[in-house]
Amino acid sequence: MRKLSVITCPHCGTEKLKRMPIDACQFFYDCTGCGVRLKPKPGDCCVFCSYGSVPCPPVQAQRGEDPGCCGPASTCEGAT
Repeated sequence: MRKLSVITCPHCGTEKLKRMPIDACQFFYDCTGCGVRLKPKPGDCCVFCSYGSVPCPPVQAQRGEDPGCCGPASTCEGAT
């Protein structure tokens, strides 16, 4: 399961690597670039599913994605 995701603000383009909650969905995210509060797009459960490079862990589990880290190194647990 991938636990890190890059959130990209649709307003200013700021990208931020964030650790995702494992057992919950994050509904709000305040952009560190422009201060806009992001909310999920209609049909998405959280900001990671709407604006992240990786969907949230609950959605990964629901989709049956491999529990091991198989994504880019930047999204793996413990990446530097």
